[in-house]
Amino acid sequence: MFTGIVTDIGRVRAVRDTDRDRRYEIETAFDLSTVDIGASIAHAGCCLTVVEKGAGWFAVEVSGETLSKTTLDTWSEGSRVNLERAARLGDEMGGHVVSGHVDGVGEILSIEAVGGSHHIRVRAPRPLHRYIAPKGSIAVEGVSLTVNDVEDDIFHLNIIPHTFEVTTLGALKAGDRVNLEIDMLARYLARWQETA
Repeated sequence: MFTGIVTDIGRVRAVRDTDRDRRYEIETAFDLSTVDIGASIAHAGCCLTVVEKGAGWFAVEVSGETLSKTTLDTWSEGSRVNLERAARLGDEMGGHVVSGHVDGVGEILSIEAVGGSHHIRVRAPRPLHRYIAPKGSIAVEGVSLTVNDVEDDIFHLNIIPHTFEVTTLGALKAGDRVNLEIDMLARYLARWQETA
């Protein structure tokens, strides 16, 4: 489990297709002496397993299924990636409960500076848009955010300067694709309504 509070921006240092799909090596400022092989780290909101590590880098392997359902297929050498280590019991829950399971890929429609903040409009894929509500939580590229407003399949976000600067959200532009994870409570409520 994660909180959606990004703790490092990693950089892809190598990409290699393997007989098991794709392998990425990620440079990070994390203290890797405290990261075990098999540990879970969220990458742009996608939970991946550490399979190898070295001085200042670790490797993950990504299946074809994950590549087809996320933005990870666009990563190349030099790509910047939001990273978050898994939450531990007793950690501060500064964001919201995030599983690291990407529900869909959205599209950035516009980004507009408003004062010191940035107003972002995102189109959610159908039928995922049904689970996004005003004042609800959503993870975008692994960042826990509050939805300001919803118009059909478009939702609005207001990104404060700190978040815009310390995550990859500040590099987004109209037309970019982003990983989305809906609020876990919305997911279970929708399932309950379907089966009630």
